[in-house]
Amino acid sequence: MAEPARRILLKLSGEALAGEAEFGLDETVLRRLAAEVDDARSSGIQVAIVLGGGNLFRGEQIARMGLVDRVTGDHMGMLATVMNALAFRDVLTALGIPATLLSALALTGIAEGFSARRAAALLDAGEVVLLAGGTGNPFFTTDSAACLRAVEIGAQVVLKATKVDGVYSADPARDPSARRFDKLSYDDVIRRNLRVMDLTAICLCRDNNLPIVVFDMATVGAVKRIATGELLGTRIEAHA
Repeated sequence: MAEPARRILLKLSGEALAGEAEFGLDETVLRRLAAEVDDARSSGIQVAIVLGGGNLFRGEQIARMGLVDRVTGDHMGMLATVMNALAFRDVLTALGIPATLLSALALTGIAEGFSARRAAALLDAGEVVLLAGGTGNPFFTTDSAACLRAVEIGAQVVLKATKVDGVYSADPARDPSARRFDKLSYDDVIRRNLRVMDLTAICLCRDNNLPIVVFDMATVGAVKRIATGELLGTRIEAHA
């Protein structure tokens, strides 16, 4: 068992929100994820969420095509995360789950601006807080944004939801002999080049002693179970 966490940061990829499709949002997935979040929140766990935008737009890819420069492409990608957060907020509120969207980008009339103090106050009040717009700066991934926000709001763990049940030594879809890890250290991830998150995100968590858990988003009750200390997926911390 790991130490239970009172406040967590849940990172959801944009691709996860699309379900089996390659683009857009899957209503069934959104409702199931909302139920998972509410199950944890109803148990007294404070939940902040960072969503990616890859199901709608990937700025780096379009920048490589030469249509826009990298900075513009990244700004467009940040806006895609806001669109996902707006959709997920409305799914949560339709189910009676109080939720507020805070954005790193100035979007008057659409979302409040992010501040760590405001996010913490909302979490203490029992709301789910969606943190959109990345870091507000180009060249940073949403994984880096998730880890940065987790540190800023005082989360005890970052939960990264994926389509596999943890971190493997190689891609299990391509290599049947790939080994799944139950635990890893930050340095193990860097040394093995496991690409769980980008280097900035991993180093940020390492420097702030913030554990990361990589898990299968399809596992029933996973968010609550991990937050309460159950060892699911792969846990990354100072000492494996």
